[in-house]
Amino acid sequence: MAADINHNYENLQESYLFAETAKRVNAYSHSHPEAKLIRMGIGDVTRPLPEAVVKALHRASDEMGKAETFRGYGPEQGYDFLREAVREYYRRFGVELAAEEIFISDGAKSDLGNILDIFSRSCRVLVTDPVYPVYVDTNLMDGREILYARAGEENGFLPMPEEGMEADLIYLCSPNNPTGAVYTREQLKEWVDFANVRGSVILFDAAYECFVTGELPRSIFEIEGARTCAIEFCSFSKKAGFTGTRCGYTVIPMELVRSGKELNRLWLRRQTTKFNGVPYIVQRAAAAVFTEEGERQILENIQYYRDNAKIITETLDRLGIWYTGGEHSPYIWLKCPRQMDSWTFFDFLLEKANVVGTPGAGFGACGEGYFRLTAFSTRENTIEAMKRFYEVFSR
Repeated sequence: MAADINHNYENLQESYLFAETAKRVNAYSHSHPEAKLIRMGIGDVTRPLPEAVVKALHRASDEMGKAETFRGYGPEQGYDFLREAVREYYRRFGVELAAEEIFISDGAKSDLGNILDIFSRSCRVLVTDPVYPVYVDTNLMDGREILYARAGEENGFLPMPEEGMEADLIYLCSPNNPTGAVYTREQLKEWVDFANVRGSVILFDAAYECFVTGELPRSIFEIEGARTCAIEFCSFSKKAGFTGTRCGYTVIPMELVRSGKELNRLWLRRQTTKFNGVPYIVQRAAAAVFTEEGERQILENIQYYRDNAKIITETLDRLGIWYTGGEHSPYIWLKCPRQMDSWTFFDFLLEKANVVGTPGAGFGACGEGYFRLTAFSTRENTIEAMKRFYEVFSR
């Protein structure tokens, strides 16, 4: 008898969104070789690693070349020096964690998918729509039932719990990708109470917390009751430019228990079985993020992206175009002008302004009629893109 496959993969759509955008951009570039395209849809960063991080990488690399400082296999859950640095970081916004509750990983995306190993495939999953596709696809791979909480202008793209929702796993992302919307403390408290009453687990994606300012929450654990119902995922990718360096962390409180089992212990067992840890040199670089010098340099980069976002939102304000995001997020989620659908607007913007963004329809049914721009481009390209954008839509 031949080996069979996981037939749940047959329920996955091809990577339609980014494959289709690439296809259309390539076709346009081929027929218009003179066009100078500006890409404003990419979720990757453009600022280089901060100097303090690079210095830490160099020092750690030198250590690995000397017998007295060489390190082989490290702890799968992360070196103590980085876990303690993360722990101190959380204390700044009033969250107390034990080092054992922090797990260092190679990025939030990996952990968001791998965490499903510790949950039954019979769990019902709730995601918001529009949605980061990883939440959907990783559950489809396991054959789980997926429910959708609709988001739109009427709720500021921040859906709230409702009677009749029967989800076991709840994905929340704040600041949100793709919409840039941010939950308030009061709104997150409703979700926490909802999860605790029903025994659900919130999978909270905080990858963009570094863009939050003021009194808005940066962590789900700022909310009373979250330690008994939530897991938090975070990343150094957007905070410190680690998209190509790869490092993140996941927080699982000791109090989080389901079916009589501590989820922290289940995750530790999973990681020590299937994961060999993040490279020492990368963890030293990540620890430098939390030093005084590193933090100053990182804030400069984050402010750079915030200023880019302001250039985008000021242009949309001048044109009277509805949007959310931008203030506490690198993403700006705008309503397509002139009642265009997402793909029509994509083609129109590409042709008339030579600017590339991301059609909202690619993030779910509720994304139709909306469009995502990002602040991760260079300053020069952001200014030029918004100049072209204004010239096209002010006519």
